[in-house]
Amino acid sequence: MQAITQLINDDSFPPSEQALDYPNGLLAVGGDLSPARLMAAYRQGIFPWYEEPQPVLWWTPDPRSVLFPDRLHISRSLRKTLRKDRFRLAVDQNFEAVMRNCAQLRGDGLGTWIGDDMLAAYCDLHHIGHAHSIEVYNPAGELVGGLYGIAIGRAYFGESMFSEETDASKVGLVALVSILRRGGFGIIDCQVESDHLNSLGAENISRLDFEQRLGETIDVAHDPEIWRLPATCGELL
Repeated sequence: MQAITQLINDDSFPPSEQALDYPNGLLAVGGDLSPARLMAAYRQGIFPWYEEPQPVLWWTPDPRSVLFPDRLHISRSLRKTLRKDRFRLAVDQNFEAVMRNCAQLRGDGLGTWIGDDMLAAYCDLHHIGHAHSIEVYNPAGELVGGLYGIAIGRAYFGESMFSEETDASKVGLVALVSILRRGGFGIIDCQVESDHLNSLGAENISRLDFEQRLGETIDVAHDPEIWRLPATCGELL
């Protein structure tokens, strides 16, 4: 049985080919969620996923679910929602609230992987300009959808999304893609395949292909002024 690398202090991550086949992509355990550690992880296509208070688990699955910004699929029903123009949009105005909504207990009662340590760590990344959120509000001004993730160079690493009203998270993704296209981003990391993301155009690629694409985008700076949106979703069309 293959041993998992135990990270101590400032240990580097092992090569991705050492990740387990089962559970798919488990690479290392331990370490912390400091900004330096997180940024080093994402630059190598590695992300944390665990339930507190357990030690941090680090993953790099194969295959990898990704969405190329120019391949976003907007269904006719979603276009209709956008044209109705009933949602208001914002960027980076309520990052912590988006995370807290994403962290709500799942319906199966098994809890959430977004614990207090994860919340604090990503809020730190937000405060130093690496983590971004899209917020979707209904006509009453209530936060009803959104998503958050990490932007490094021209790669965006999606972390989680939530929706309290029909199509709210999908509108948030359309808004994100609008920003990323404007900024010349080459790839959105979706981590693990899901039917929801597949319906929006996500696809699986090999880990090697993913890492090669990261190498082409991660060190290409983007203009920080791209992180803005029209006030209403109708203007995204």
